[in-house]
Amino acid sequence: MPMMRQLLLLLIRGYRYGISPLMTGHCRHFPTCSEYAQQAIQHHGALRGGLLGLRRLGRCHPWGSWGYDPVPEPRSSSHAGDSPISNKGC
Repeated sequence: MPMMRQLLLLLIRGYRYGISPLMTGHCRHFPTCSEYAQQAIQHHGALRGGLLGLRRLGRCHPWGSWGYDPVPEPRSSSHAGDSPISNKGC
C-alpha cells in the first residue's frame, strides 16, 4: 500500500505544479482540493485519503460549499468505553 500512496502523491504533485498554474480562477476552499487530497492521503493512507479527496472534489462546484475545510483527524483505535474515566455506575 505505501507504493500506492506514493503514486497518488506523485500524481497530485504533478497536477499542482504542472496543470493547476495554467487554470484560471480561484479555489473555493482552503486548503485547495489538491492540498486537501495530499494531506488526506498522508494522514489516512491511500484508500481512505483518496476517498476523502474525491469527496472533496465532489463538493467543488458553483453551488457547493466554500471556505475553510480541513482534513478530518484520523480515527482513534480506542473505544469510548475503554476510557479510564467512565460514566458507568453513575
